[in-house]
Amino acid sequence: MINIDPADRPSEQNRRAVLLEAEEAVCSDRNKDYGDPEDNFDDIASLWSAYMRSPFTRADVAVLMMLVKVARMKTSPALRDHWVDIAGYAACGYPSALADDDDA
Repeated sequence: MINIDPADRPSEQNRRAVLLEAEEAVCSDRNKDYGDPEDNFDDIASLWSAYMRSPFTRADVAVLMMLVKVARMKTSPALRDHWVDIAGYAACGYPSALADDDDA
């Protein structure tokens, strides 16, 4: 449940709503269905690396998934889902980058 403080200005409410929705997406029970995001990004990076014959990291996956959303925004820039997904990929990207550094 996303709770928005009615005392917030509309722009603050929108920012808070996007961040709370992204938090709900990346910090909820979804891990039971999809696994830990960093592990999933590692799997994707391995597949992309094999397919492209070039190394990809977990952080690369997060950045490239954000760019997919940016490309989709050209068609529908006001679609909230794009903004929520980018916030979620950013939230997962940071620990992915830390994990990449640990692997180096």
